[in-house]
Amino acid sequence: MSTETAFSYHLTRTLDAPLSRVWQAWTTPDRYARWSYAAPGSVELDVRPGGAWKATMVTPDGGQFPLTGSYLEVEENRRLVVGMDVPGKDAQTAMTVELDEDGPRTRIALHQTCDTVEERDMAEQGSTMLLDSLTAFLAEGAGA
Repeated sequence: MSTETAFSYHLTRTLDAPLSRVWQAWTTPDRYARWSYAAPGSVELDVRPGGAWKATMVTPDGGQFPLTGSYLEVEENRRLVVGMDVPGKDAQTAMTVELDEDGPRTRIALHQTCDTVEERDMAEQGSTMLLDSLTAFLAEGAGA
């Protein structure tokens, strides 16, 4: 296994929502806040290459932590590469979100490469939680 992919994860799901609704869930601040564990009023998204984003995440035990970053790539209704600022690191950590239309449904893939197995495991757990929450948000008809 190469070192480039040694600490990577790749998650896929098929969501019961059209691609446009999934895209809006990721790129509209009020919709993103409703499924992403963000504190109310904390989400700002400037969805364009180089645009900044920020959100304060709320943990299950009520703790809060601010996240910031920028959009490294944006292909509307297709792909987002989201850079996240990590304290103590010069370069952002990037997570890729890819969307593909599957009839009335949408196939979503998230992937990321991390520096250590521990970082990968934490990122994969967080991304799985996000996909679970996004799936529930879309199933409720929210964001329609």
